[in-house]
Amino acid sequence: MSVIHVRDLTRDYGRDRGVFDLSFAIEEGEVFGFLGPNGAGKTTTIRHLMGFLRPQHGACSINGRDCWKERPAIQGKLGYIPGEMSLFPDMSGQDFLRFLAKYRGKSTSWRLEEITELFELDLSEKIRKMSKGTRQKVGIVAAFMHDPEVLILDEPTSGLDPLMQNRFIDLILEEKMRGKTVLLSSHMFEEVERTCDRVAIIRRGRLVAEDDIATLRQNRLRRYSVTLASEKAAIAFASEFSGESKISGRTVDVTVLQDLDELSQLMARYPLENLTAPTLSLEEIFLQYYGGES
Repeated sequence: MSVIHVRDLTRDYGRDRGVFDLSFAIEEGEVFGFLGPNGAGKTTTIRHLMGFLRPQHGACSINGRDCWKERPAIQGKLGYIPGEMSLFPDMSGQDFLRFLAKYRGKSTSWRLEEITELFELDLSEKIRKMSKGTRQKVGIVAAFMHDPEVLILDEPTSGLDPLMQNRFIDLILEEKMRGKTVLLSSHMFEEVERTCDRVAIIRRGRLVAEDDIATLRQNRLRRYSVTLASEKAAIAFASEFSGESKISGRTVDVTVLQDLDELSQLMARYPLENLTAPTLSLEEIFLQYYGGES
């Protein structure tokens, strides 16, 4: 049985906003990337998983429990980082975390100390005086300190500097080794590439791709660098190629959408000196599903 299961989830806000017949499942011990631009439906989906919204159609479950009907039992055992961090401003970081620990009824001492040290966090400061990055660190500690088996993370590194982003990645990889199940919604493509087993891409509330990162790279756009004997040959090669190409001296960079027949036939007619296939980043793959939309 899947740990997290979304089945035919629909919430229609009108004007093509919301989520529509959305289905995916996350297995135990898996880190699952959930990608899409602002307004694509990521946070709406997460709010259903947290039991904050009732589905208009379909259902969400975590460990076999219905996220709406059994939300108190689910929320008590989850680690959650919201997309918009909202903390009690008049509390210190330490008082806020003590409050959460008492609310959950869980001991957090060893994990709390470990993660606080990892992020070099001063918990004595009042939350209202903290920077955005520091408040984000408090939110991270709050999500992880009770050692939950399931984590739902919505833009967890927002406001963190590159050093702390890397430490967060290390934390996720550690949790992954410990068998935790993680839903990671993020705009940080390096973060997703380094941590996730599979990725789902959502567009206008609908799932447009779901697979492991290597398969997404393999099945979609491909890029090759073809080096020819002369600049003249490179210009002729590029002029014959019907797809996207860019010339740099004797090298032609070409982009191919799945069908390699034309490129293969063209290369057979020209003397090649070198052929390489640069690895696509997840960001480049992601942009294919949006046609360059911002």
